Amino acid sequence: MSPRAKRIAAVLYGIPFVWVGIQHFVNPEVFVPIVPSYLGWPEFWVHITGWTEIALGVAIMLPRFRKPAAALMVAQLVLLYLANLNMWMNDIAFEGHRFGNLWHAGRLVVQGLLIAIALWLRKDPVTETATP
Repeated sequence: MSPRAKRIAAVLYGIPFVWVGIQHFVNPEVFVPIVPSYLGWPEFWVHITGWTEIALGVAIMLPRFRKPAAALMVAQLVLLYLANLNMWMNDIAFEGHRFGNLWHAGRLVVQGLLIAIALWLRKDPVTETATP
């Protein structure tokens, strides 16, 4: 894939993270219930994750910061899945909706895909070589 195409992919990947991060400040009450209770201070975690989603979403769009941002994005996606797992295991509603096992399993697959894309974005397009 050309460096230009990878830049476009990185922007398309980063924008939703920035948008969701902003939502943590615009509509925090949506995210508070899914924060695992063992963490305590749910409002704190909602705001911290809002900032990290915005920062990493922007950073992954910028070639200069993409490699470290992608690595941190993988860590963030693994940690943020704790909220999704909490929602699944404790049948917590999100925006007034409860979801079944199939939806939650699909969400887990999406999380895996987001991790795979971040790992792919982490690779330097200039040094990538095609394998025979």
